[in-house]
Amino acid sequence: MKIKVAIAGSGGRMGKVLLDCVAQADDLQLHAALEHKGSAFIGNTVAEGVKITDDIETALQGADALIDFTRPEGTMQHLEICRKLGVGMVIGTTGLNAQQKAALGAAAQDIGIVFAPNMSVGVNLVFKLLETASRVLSEGYDIEIIEAHHRHKVDAPSGTALGMGEVVARTLGRDLEKCAVYGREGVTGERDSSTIGFATVRGGDIVGDHTVLFAGTGERIEITHKASSRATFAIGALRAARFLKANQAGMYDMQDVLGLK
Repeated sequence: MKIKVAIAGSGGRMGKVLLDCVAQADDLQLHAALEHKGSAFIGNTVAEGVKITDDIETALQGADALIDFTRPEGTMQHLEICRKLGVGMVIGTTGLNAQQKAALGAAAQDIGIVFAPNMSVGVNLVFKLLETASRVLSEGYDIEIIEAHHRHKVDAPSGTALGMGEVVARTLGRDLEKCAVYGREGVTGERDSSTIGFATVRGGDIVGDHTVLFAGTGERIEITHKASSRATFAIGALRAARFLKANQAGMYDMQDVLGLK
C-alpha cells in the first residue's frame, strides 16, 4: 500500500522539487497538490488525476501526510485542517514564532508532526556533530554561525542557522535568546566570549550554505554544510513522511526520523 502524500505550495520552487521526488518514489503516491487562493497555478495538472487546488479540506481527505514548506500563516491554516482530518504533517516552514510553535505542539497530541528547520539528512547529521564539537570546545573558543541563501529568502537568519545555534547553546547550557548576536556595526567593543554570533548573506541562487566556526587561539574548527540542490531537502521530507506512517501522534524532528537520538 503506497503512502498518500499531499504537497503544499506546489507551484513554488520547493513544491516542484517535492512533486518530482514523489513521482520517482515507488512507495509514495501523490494524493493532492495545494496552493493559496488566487495562485496562477491552480488548475494545473501535476500528476494523473491530480490538479493543484486551493480547496484544502477536500483535497486532504484520505491523505496520510501533508508536506509543507510554505509560510507560517499558510502552515497554521494547514495545521488546523490536518488536525481535524487526522492527517500527519511534515513541516519545513521557517520563521514560525513561539505561539505558532506552541500550536504545533498542541496539534501533535492528535496527529504526528515532523517539524525541522532543515530536512536535509546531511544538515541533521551536522546538528549531531555540533553537539560533540560544542562539548569538546566549550572553553576558549568563540562561536560564529555564517549562512548564505538566495536573494528570494524572506527571513534571516535562516531557520537552519538558528537551529544550529540552539544545538550549540543547549549543549553549552546557554539561552540562545540571551547570548545571540545578530549584527555588528560601529565601535562594538571586545567580543563577549559567551555570545554566539550570526552572519547572514543573501544573493543570487544560493540554495543554502551554513558554517559553524569555533575560533580558538592558534586554530579554527569549521563545520560546514553546502546544499547544491533543493532535492536534498525533499528527500529528507519524504523520509519523514515514511516515518510518520509508522509512528503514532507526537512531535518529532529529523533526529527522530534518522535515529540519531
